[in-house]
Amino acid sequence: MDKKGEKKDDDEGFVPFQGLEKGIVLQEKRIFNETPLNPRKCSQLLTKLLYLVVQGDKFTKNEATEVFFAVTKLFQSKDIPLRRMVYLVLKELTPMSDDVIIVMSSLTKDMNSKTDLYRANAIRVLTGITDTTLLGQIERYLKQAIVDKEASVSSAAIVSGSHLLRTTSTDIVKRWVSEVQEALQSKHPMVQYHALGLLQQIKQHDRLAVSKLVQTMTKGTIRSPYAHCLLIRFCSSVMDEDSNSNERGYYSYLETCLRHKSDMVIYEAARAICNLKNVTARELTPAITMLQLSLSNTKPAIRFAAVRTLNKVAQTHPLSVTTCNLDMENLITDSNRSIATLAITTLLKTGSESSVDRLMKQISNFMGEISDEFKIVVVDAIKTLCIKFPQKHRSLLNFLSNILRDEGGFEYKKAIVDAILIVIKELPDSKETGLTHLCEFIEDCEFPYLSSKILHLLGKEGPTTTVPSRYIRYIYNRISLENASVRASAVSALAKFGMKLEYLRPSILILLKRCLYDNDDEVRDRATLYLNLLLSSSNAASTNQTDSNTTTSSLSLSQKLIGLEFVIPIVNLEKALIDYRKNSNAANKFDISKVSTTSAAPPPKEKEKGVASSANALSIETRGKGETQDMYVAIIASIPQFASFNLGSLFKSSKPLDLTESETEYVVNVVKHSFPNHVVFQFNCTNTLNDQVLEKVQVKMDVSSVKGVKIESVVPLESLSFGGTAGSTFICIKRNAINSDGSVNIITGSLQNTLKFISKEIDPSTGEPDASGYEDDYQLEDVELTISDYVRKTFVPNFQEKWEEIGDEFEVVQTYALSTMKTLADAVKEITDFLGMQACERSETVEKKNKHTLLLSGEFLGGIPVLVRVRMKLADGQGVQVELTARSKNDDVSTAIASAMQ
Repeated sequence: MDKKGEKKDDDEGFVPFQGLEKGIVLQEKRIFNETPLNPRKCSQLLTKLLYLVVQGDKFTKNEATEVFFAVTKLFQSKDIPLRRMVYLVLKELTPMSDDVIIVMSSLTKDMNSKTDLYRANAIRVLTGITDTTLLGQIERYLKQAIVDKEASVSSAAIVSGSHLLRTTSTDIVKRWVSEVQEALQSKHPMVQYHALGLLQQIKQHDRLAVSKLVQTMTKGTIRSPYAHCLLIRFCSSVMDEDSNSNERGYYSYLETCLRHKSDMVIYEAARAICNLKNVTARELTPAITMLQLSLSNTKPAIRFAAVRTLNKVAQTHPLSVTTCNLDMENLITDSNRSIATLAITTLLKTGSESSVDRLMKQISNFMGEISDEFKIVVVDAIKTLCIKFPQKHRSLLNFLSNILRDEGGFEYKKAIVDAILIVIKELPDSKETGLTHLCEFIEDCEFPYLSSKILHLLGKEGPTTTVPSRYIRYIYNRISLENASVRASAVSALAKFGMKLEYLRPSILILLKRCLYDNDDEVRDRATLYLNLLLSSSNAASTNQTDSNTTTSSLSLSQKLIGLEFVIPIVNLEKALIDYRKNSNAANKFDISKVSTTSAAPPPKEKEKGVASSANALSIETRGKGETQDMYVAIIASIPQFASFNLGSLFKSSKPLDLTESETEYVVNVVKHSFPNHVVFQFNCTNTLNDQVLEKVQVKMDVSSVKGVKIESVVPLESLSFGGTAGSTFICIKRNAINSDGSVNIITGSLQNTLKFISKEIDPSTGEPDASGYEDDYQLEDVELTISDYVRKTFVPNFQEKWEEIGDEFEVVQTYALSTMKTLADAVKEITDFLGMQACERSETVEKKNKHTLLLSGEFLGGIPVLVRVRMKLADGQGVQVELTARSKNDDVSTAIASAMQ
């Protein structure tokens, strides 16, 4: 790039405070003491402080406290912009500094002042820094503020209530119901919106109360379009959760909202109707009509929302969307390429075979102009179209092959490869065409994972094609040109050709012998193993043996070891190897043929039912004995539904966490199993009622509140017998271990759960359940995904030595106040359990009453070692003050561990 271009880039990325030094900024705080104050200079300095905080600069406890008290002197200023900045800075510095209670008097004064701006901002800051004990002193003012005539003050109080509801102040906020209901009658749209949201949050754990609230509000006088949108979402949620709800009344409300004067309400209602469970084509009609009208809206956002919703509906009700095809064809030339992409992919789902070629030409024109996210949408639509119209598979596969050569990220290329693999699987006639395209792709593939995946497919499918030898060159090129992991995959693929095709075996043996000199252990070991297996197979086949069973057995064993039909459970093989190392003498070789191929899996007919019977049998057998990691591995490995997910190695299993009280009719606990890219939830259920049998038992998990995860599979329990018999149902969710920007993806949050089942009464006279039952559900406690699910304990013999070895390059320091902790011992247990780490050097034992240092070690998911040093001080009446320092070799991991207790 020339100098002129570099200069232009620098100008575009200019940041006013770039290179700002914390020390210089802290020295400037003396201007807060000047008389008279200079509001302009003070505002600029406050902006610099906010910039440092947002950028993640570390303020020590003393620095934060000094700045905090310096800023409080600005309360004497009457300058409105400066006062706004003061409120922002105080809110950001509060978690870092001590003795923030001192500023509460000034904030309380502002909360009761005559200036509405001061009142609203003071309420937001005050509720953000106040703990439960002090909140009671200002509760009266907050309740008055909720019903205040000034909208900004009322909204500030209501929104603060929403934030407090997520902390330990739940009971106090629940006492504000009457004031919130009064605010709900406000004529101001934003106050009404906030009041409805807080009222639902207060009642969210009482399903009947929420249902009554929604039913009342749908008949009420909601004026705010924002509140209408919120009510529509609540209405949809109630309809989804309660099959016995007044669905007709709720649907009528949604249909009424389609005629609202606000575009956002119309769209929200249409989207809600389209997302209803078991919605019929007749019920969809009014929503589709409104979405069709929105396609010609002058606002791009409305057009985008409408076409995206129609795109989703087309997956389940393509005929209902067909009426919009003419309008969507007009969007193909839309200046917004995202809208054009969705329009074309929707047309691909709803169009006829004759329109495919025309649409493909239009797609080719703008594929280079859209982002990878929308390219993936196009690829998914083409995959569906290919399976829908098999006669078009050649042209569609050619299109996928062409875009596979274009520039793009990993997720985009993976989506194309997966699409081709699915087409090959679904359409046998497309196998050779698809394999040829994939072979051309790996000649210039920058992603080792995709190369390895394609090589595995070549080894599996290549030998069954008409001319298998054509693929040998592509595979061997990978051994010459790629990294170690791809070379190892290529060696395995060659071995499969050699095992299945005897006429190619001599050539394969020559190629494998060249791999014996590879500089990677894995490649050499695989080549050595496969050479010996192929040679032994050749010798067994060529030797004139009278016992043909011996020859067959030798060939069969070689095929299993090469991976063509490996049926030995990994758990059995691992156990056999451990026993061999412990008990064998040096003269005896390990004999894999003696390893049992029998697993705890159920008979085939039970597998076909999709029931986790094997897992239940194993979990029931081990439950009560204290399930170990190996037992959990066996349980999950026996579930056929998980076989296609490539879960990988089990990293950690949590302790069973109760989701119900022990004396309830249905007792449920959960064990969280963490894998590299998945989390498996094992719900252990007990039916304590002796007059009921439960069938099709499963847990419905709501993951909408946690971004970055999706449910991969739900494994129901076919039957849960009466009389205290236990069984297990499973849910597998997927999370990406690495974000698109390369950072470690650490997902935490709360997941709501409901136990769903069909209840059948037991006939006392016969002891048999009724032929027909009824659907029922049972609310469970939320399951929390926490940082401890990604960390397991490790032993460190010398903590200080390991601490220095890791270094401070990615050190992160955070300070906390554990106000509810009465002793240091309680704080030690709380922190150790919360982080899921191992206490080192007997630091779990507290010797001094007022001060203690806790040392923790662990391993983060992905094999990243992490150490934590926690310095604690017991302050009278303020709980335990904590300084937590985390070190690892990854900045994302250190930050996540240090910030976990916020």
